[in-house]
Parts: sequence; structure tokens; C-alpha cells
Amino acid sequence: MSSNKARLCPNCRRLVSRDAPSCPHCGLSRPGASWKGLVGAFSQLEPERLIRLLIGINVLMYILSLILSPQGVHTGMMNPFRLLSPDNRVLLQLGASGTVPINALGHWWSLISANYLHGGLLHIIFNMMALHQLGPLVIREYGLARMTVIYTAGGVGGYLVSYLVGIPFTLGASAAICALIGAILYYGKSRGGAYGGELFSQVGGWAIGIGLFGLLVPGINNWAHGGGILGGALLGYLLGYRERGRESFTQQVLAAGCALLTVAILLWAVAGYLFA
Repeated sequence: MSSNKARLCPNCRRLVSRDAPSCPHCGLSRPGASWKGLVGAFSQLEPERLIRLLIGINVLMYILSLILSPQGVHTGMMNPFRLLSPDNRVLLQLGASGTVPINALGHWWSLISANYLHGGLLHIIFNMMALHQLGPLVIREYGLARMTVIYTAGGVGGYLVSYLVGIPFTLGASAAICALIGAILYYGKSRGGAYGGELFSQVGGWAIGIGLFGLLVPGINNWAHGGGILGGALLGYLLGYRERGRESFTQQVLAAGCALLTVAILLWAVAGYLFA
């Protein structure tokens, strides 16, 4: 097999011919197809790069929401949680979720976009710190593709629960972050042993802390948090973790689809606001 006709199979990562009708190692059809190579390349991103990318998108959307609402930015003089808080009208157009955006405006896509918007400086700082700590852990135990699906679909699940119980207006990355917590809780309980038990206890402390914080501080969307945790645990069960099997090509396609859909929705929201 000449080197210029060889490539890595996007499923099993073993060397195959670009022209092969199927991978002789794992059976994936047409492993040399260009789009399959792109999917495989996404799943091979460095974990740190994916986390930086997610944090960067959140920060970019937060800064943009501030720029678009200079008259509505709050100083937080009376409430530190309102420090540098964007105008709610801007957040609504950029993709905040809840019964008002979905029922009144038909913004079902806000179930994804709300995970990348924040209502103040402390809000985004706390969430990004949690993502920076929990994200690499989920990637280590599940893999990058499965982590992407858990983060995206778990966040959607959290905000869907929030919508179904009637929360009118909500946003923040915490629904998706709680999905990561749910996935690790499932992993720890399922794996068992000293390591699994320690992870379950540590991340369980996160879940308890988030629950207590939500009970003590007004305005916290506990339904989205709870929905995210349950969704993350369910996705962890359905997708499986690395010790039970490597990531499949189908899971890599799902991850790439989640990434493309997220980018498309955020660009749609920004363009809709700017050119309305």
C-alpha cells in the first residue's frame, strides 16, 4: 500500500487504503471518504483544545451580549450577581430559553443557544471554572466525541425540563455542566471500586453543592440543573464509557453533528439580531 493512498480509518484508527470499499479491520464502509476523515479529525482534537474552544465560545457570546446592550449593562452595586449583566432583550434575541422565547417567538433552537449565554460576570466565571475542571475528567473517561454529545444533548435536556415545568426565561452553561456531573456520577456508580467510588463521592459533592446553592440563592434554575444531571447520567448509560468500549464512528458523527448544529445556531442568533 503506497503511503499517498493510505490513511487512518476514522473508526478504528488503523492504516487502510483510501480506495478500500470497507476497512479490513473494523468493517467501516468507504473509510477513505473525505467527510469521514473530517469527522475522524474532529474526534482526535486535543482535550485541552476542546475545553478552550468551549470556554472561548462562551466568553465571546458574553462579550458580544455586553457590546450589544451598552445601556442595559448593570454595575452590580446592589447585587453582585448582577455585575456586568447584559440587557435581557439582547439575551432574548441571542438565544435565551424558556417558555417566553419558545412559546411567544418559536425559538426552539434556544434549547442549545441558552447554554452559551450568561447573565453576569460572576455567572460566567463560576460556570467556566466548573467546565475547566469537569470537562477534562469526562473526556478522560468517555472520550472527546461522547463528551461533546453529553455536553450538548445534556444541556438541551436540562432546558427542556425547565421549559416543561414553565420557567419563563433562563440561560447559562450550568445545564450542560450538570450533564457532565451526571455522566461522571453514572460512571463512578457503574465502574465501582475505589476509583469509581471516589469519583462518585467527589462529583456527588458538586451536585449537592449546586442543589444547596440553588435553594439559597434566588433566581437559580434548579429544574435545568436537575434535568442536566439526569440527562447526563442517561447519556452516560446509553453511550457507554471507555472501559466498556471505544468510541464508535456513529458516536463521532453525532459529536460532529452537535458541534456543527451549535455553531450554526449561534451564528443564526447573532445574524438575526444584527440584521433584524
